[in-house]
Amino acid sequence: MPPSNIPPAPAAPPFALTAWEIPGLVHGFCGRAGGVGTGPFATFNLANWVGDDAGTVAENWRRWDARYPNLRVARLAQVHGKRVRQIDFTHDEKRREGDGMVTATPGIALGVFTADCVPILMVDAERRVAGALHAGWRGTLAGIAGEGIRAMVALGARPSAIRAALGPSIGICCFEVDAGLAEEFATEVPGARKHSRTGKPGKAYLNLRAIIHVQLEHEGLEATSIVKVGPCTRCANDLYFSRRGAGGATSGLQMSFIGFAD
Repeated sequence: MPPSNIPPAPAAPPFALTAWEIPGLVHGFCGRAGGVGTGPFATFNLANWVGDDAGTVAENWRRWDARYPNLRVARLAQVHGKRVRQIDFTHDEKRREGDGMVTATPGIALGVFTADCVPILMVDAERRVAGALHAGWRGTLAGIAGEGIRAMVALGARPSAIRAALGPSIGICCFEVDAGLAEEFATEVPGARKHSRTGKPGKAYLNLRAIIHVQLEHEGLEATSIVKVGPCTRCANDLYFSRRGAGGATSGLQMSFIGFAD
């Protein structure tokens, strides 16, 4: 349980980076600071399915709710695939499988959880359609970026009007993979080859955010409408949860979220 002398939630928590200033839009990329967790969950873990103390997670949610009132958070059981679900109400009690969500319903924040994978937040501000994607290498290779764009279009968004922000995630500096996987990306994703580099024998390094950028452009987004927000999570493991930074051990997860207020 969290200690009894928990300090009050800060008025403006330092743990959420933002990409835009759009009237009515609430969004952010949380970091690991600003909560009450300890050990591998220190301090702002909002995932209650990774082994963290339930009371600690509840207190962290209280702090998030105090900063972002009147928003219901929709969450999924993320499975490293490409399924994108349309959300018009929340599913807190039963997290359905999927790795992306879109909504045109105000009052809902779409929340995706990561600890090295790429969180993607997207918005068509004019048509008030929002999207959030969890993109690890499997989801990226499967084409979740394109699935997300098409799901937003189904709600009335236009690709040329969509803005996308790629949040804190592992960088090419740290994302070492088997050379065969890098070659698979080069074969399956046009333009991906230039976003990898050779490592030690049998290994390579991938730039997932750059590859996703290419995929989003292919779906019709303007290059200038796609931004990178935040550092490499492994390099900044003191600020962000990172599974590789934890040596593959259990860790907390940071939440990235987006939605329109009521």
